[in-house]
Amino acid sequence: MTFHSAISYARPEAPTRSLRSVEYDLLAQVTHRLRSAWAARTTDFPALVRAVTDNIQLWATFASDVALPGNTLPAALRARLFYLYEFTAHHSRTVLEDKASVEVLVDINMAVMRGLRGEGGGR
Repeated sequence: MTFHSAISYARPEAPTRSLRSVEYDLLAQVTHRLRSAWAARTTDFPALVRAVTDNIQLWATFASDVALPGNTLPAALRARLFYLYEFTAHHSRTVLEDKASVEVLVDINMAVMRGLRGEGGGR
C-alpha cells in the first residue's frame, strides 16, 4: 500500500486528523519497518529494500512539499528538510549497497517525529 492510498482510504467515520499527525504516523510506520527489516536483512533482504524505498518515497514527498511556492514553513526549515531528503536518498543507496546501516535514517526520522510532536531539539 502506498502512503497516499493509506490516507485516501481512511474510514469516513474517522475523525479528521491534522497533517502533522498523518506525517508523524507515516514516519513512525516506515521507521518501524526500517528497524524490523534491518534486523532481518540477512534472511529477508527484499523487505529491507521495500522499507528503504518507502522511506525514500516519504522523504521525496516531504521534499516536493517544502519546495512548493505556497509552503508556509519558514525558509530555513524548508531548506533543512530538503537537505535531509537529499542526505536520506544518498545514505539509502549506501544501505542498499551493504556499506552502511539504517541507524542514521532511523535517527533522522525520530528527530523529525519529535519535532512534529513539538518536543524540540533535545533528546
